[in-house]
Amino acid sequence: MSGTPRERAREQTLQDITRIGREQLASVGGAALSLRAVARDLGVVSSAVYRYVKSRDELLTLLVVDGYNELGDAVEAAVVSAAGPREQFLALGRAVREWALREPARYGLLFGSPVPGYHAPGEQTTTPGTRVINALVGIFDNAFRAGKLEADAAAPIDERLAADLERVRAELGLTTPDHLLARGVLVWSALFGAVNFEVFGQYGADTFTAPGALFEHHLAVLAETAGLPAA
Repeated sequence: MSGTPRERAREQTLQDITRIGREQLASVGGAALSLRAVARDLGVVSSAVYRYVKSRDELLTLLVVDGYNELGDAVEAAVVSAAGPREQFLALGRAVREWALREPARYGLLFGSPVPGYHAPGEQTTTPGTRVINALVGIFDNAFRAGKLEADAAAPIDERLAADLERVRAELGLTTPDHLLARGVLVWSALFGAVNFEVFGQYGADTFTAPGALFEHHLAVLAETAGLPAA
């Protein structure tokens, strides 16, 4: 932690507020977050907290950005340590699941039901919130450029979808053709769908005794769907 003593003190206080906010999120949920409770747990008067975080929504935004960045750090560290696009994809999926199971309340804030009345400010949340999808897109596009992403065009691409895919391709600077890009979107949604089902208990308590094995099977199928077959 660098900067002046005042800057260091401010940064430490924000870290403490974030930590207490995480604890509240896990115990009472996002809708019931309270700056008064944060102040109480921090051992200061409410007005002291309001100098750093002015409202419940600002606290939620702080927690959203914190969660996205921690998940992004975990994913990027996993991807950079893997060799080859298929292993990078598998590492990404495992990192998402492991973080979600370790931090279910924070994962729920990011990918579960919206907190009533809260609207995340895009200027603060978009960049951290797209770190995982950017990592996923990078794996697929780099694999395509290297000739390691291949799959047949299994279904026709509607002209309206083609226009959307072209816009996405231009915005992200991709070379991936329509049919592979559309498969990538399917893989993205299916990956998080599988994690959501496990984190939020949608399979039921006794349906699968080895959810990790089920997830590994899903990852392998999704890798082939994307165009990353096993060697």
